[in-house]
Amino acid sequence: MFLSQQILPFLFNLRLPFTLPQGIEVLDVHKHPNVRAACTVFYEKFYQDFAARHVLLGINPGRFGGGVTGIPFTDPIRLDKFCGIENEFEKKQELSSVFMYEMIQALGGPSQFYSKLYISSISPLGYVKSGKNLNYYDDADLLKLAEPFVVDCINKQLSWGMHTNICFCIGEGENLKYLTRLNEKHGWFGKIMGLPHPRFIMQYKLKQKEAYINTYIVRLACANA
Repeated sequence: MFLSQQILPFLFNLRLPFTLPQGIEVLDVHKHPNVRAACTVFYEKFYQDFAARHVLLGINPGRFGGGVTGIPFTDPIRLDKFCGIENEFEKKQELSSVFMYEMIQALGGPSQFYSKLYISSISPLGYVKSGKNLNYYDDADLLKLAEPFVVDCINKQLSWGMHTNICFCIGEGENLKYLTRLNEKHGWFGKIMGLPHPRFIMQYKLKQKEAYINTYIVRLACANA
């Protein structure tokens, strides 16, 4: 079975096995036909093979990147311009996606990048509170409730034959702490390497963007060291 044939059913059947705390809503865009169509084209284009990949895990989808297209760190503009996939989503850019695709271009472009790497999130479903993005770790009740879901999602994705000698965690703060704790308990990966979060870079370190792209290039090279 091609990797794409495992990824797509996983995404399209994501469901939270718990009731969300009051005031928090789930961001589940894969139920929409246009998102499913875009995801199908994307994953069949870049993952229609049997090759194992190294995994990058972000936090959870936000409202303007993966929360629109259903593809992690990929806004509608990057999906069209860099992935060559036309779409009818509103063409708004997402800062994290801007950085990620500049980095992906520096590594040879999407075909080269996705042939070796797979991007997901610790929580593949996103969360919204008061109309704003909510990270899974920002609410204590959500963090506790989500853990079985997080563990199940990681187990399922690793069952597809991903490389486990090293995992790259997008976010060097709470996301890295949480994934490290879970990895100590479940023993998924030999090593976890943190990567600076693209939103942090674009909001606070924009002048050093090229240096951060180089940081990604150097650290991702550890996958093949």
